[in-house]
Amino acid sequence: MLINISKSVLENILISAQPFLEKKDTSQITSHIYLDASNNQLTLKATDYEIGFLVTTENVNIEQIGSVTANGKKFLDIVRILKDDNIKLELKNDTLFISQSHSKFKLPVFSHNEFPEFPSYEGKARISIESHALIESLKKITPAIDNNNPKFELNGALIDIKTDSINFASTDTRRLAIVNIPNSGAAEISIIVPKKAIVEIQKLFFNDIELYYDETNLIIHSKQYTFFTKLINGKFPEYSRIIPKDITHNLVLPKSEIISAIKQITTISIDVKITFLNDTITFESLSDDNIEAKTDINFSTGFDEVFSIAINSRYLLDFLNSINTSEFNIGLNESNLPFILSDENFKTIVMPIVI
Repeated sequence: MLINISKSVLENILISAQPFLEKKDTSQITSHIYLDASNNQLTLKATDYEIGFLVTTENVNIEQIGSVTANGKKFLDIVRILKDDNIKLELKNDTLFISQSHSKFKLPVFSHNEFPEFPSYEGKARISIESHALIESLKKITPAIDNNNPKFELNGALIDIKTDSINFASTDTRRLAIVNIPNSGAAEISIIVPKKAIVEIQKLFFNDIELYYDETNLIIHSKQYTFFTKLINGKFPEYSRIIPKDITHNLVLPKSEIISAIKQITTISIDVKITFLNDTITFESLSDDNIEAKTDINFSTGFDEVFSIAINSRYLLDFLNSINTSEFNIGLNESNLPFILSDENFKTIVMPIVI
C-alpha cells in the first residue's frame, strides 16, 4: 500500500475513530485502526467489538492499493505533530511508514485479515426515523441513562417503536426521561442501545441517515459513515406505569430564572429544597455542613398553602438545559411523590428527596 493524503483529512478521520478503539490492551487488534486503499478511495474501520465505525474518503491519492492496521492512538499522535501538508503512508515489510518532508515514523502492524468483520446492513430490517428527530430525542434523554448499573438494560436507552408513535426512554432509577415523536410505520419493535453508542451517534450523524437492525446490532448508515453497536439484551422497565396519571398542581415556570436560582444554591449543595408560596418561590440548600444558601424569585404560584419539594438539582438542570423554550411545565402532587417536568414532547419524571 502506498498513498498520499492531506493531514487535515487524515487527522479528522483518526480523531473520529478514537472512541471506538480498545484503549487498555494494545496487544489486541481492536486497538488498531484498519485502512484499505482501493477503488479510488480510502476506507478506515475502528471497533472494540461493542461499537464500530467505518468512514470512506475519496480525498486521497492511491499509488498502490493495499490494506494495513496500525495502533490508532499512536497513529493520531504522530499525525497531530506533523505540518499541515500531505502525508505519505507506505506499507513495507510488515511495517507502516508515515512520512512528511524530513519527518519519518514507523508503526508495527497486525495482520489486517484478523481485523473483526463488520455487520452488514444489507438485507436487514429498516427503521424509519427522521434523522433530526432521532438526534434531538437522544440528546434529551442521554443525561438520564445510568452508568454501570448491574441491571444492564438501564445502561442504555430504549427506542420503543409503535405503529403511531416512537418513544425514547431512559432512567437511572431516580428519574425517567421520555421523548415521544409521531410515527406512521407498520412494524413494532423495542431495542435498547448502550449509552456509549448513544453518545457517539450524536457526534457522527446530522442528516440523511438510514437505520437498520437485527437481534444483536443496530446499524446506522450515511453517505460518509457506517456505524454499528451491539444492542443490550434485556427488558426495559414498563416506563408508562411510572408516569403519574393525575396531577394536582400544574405550573408554567420561567426557565432562565429557575436556572439562575438553582445555580446559586449549587455553590453550596447539589440538593435543593424548593418551596412554593402564594407569590414567591424560594430555593434553599440542603447540606449537612453548617453552610446555607438561599434565594427566591417573585412568581404567582396559586398555592394557598406552603408546598415544598427537595430534589437533586442536577436532574432539574439536565432537563432545563435540554429544552429550547423559555418556559416549562412542572406537575406536582404530594411533596414525597414523583413530579413531572415537561416541555412539548419531552418529559422527565423525578423522584424527590424525602426530608
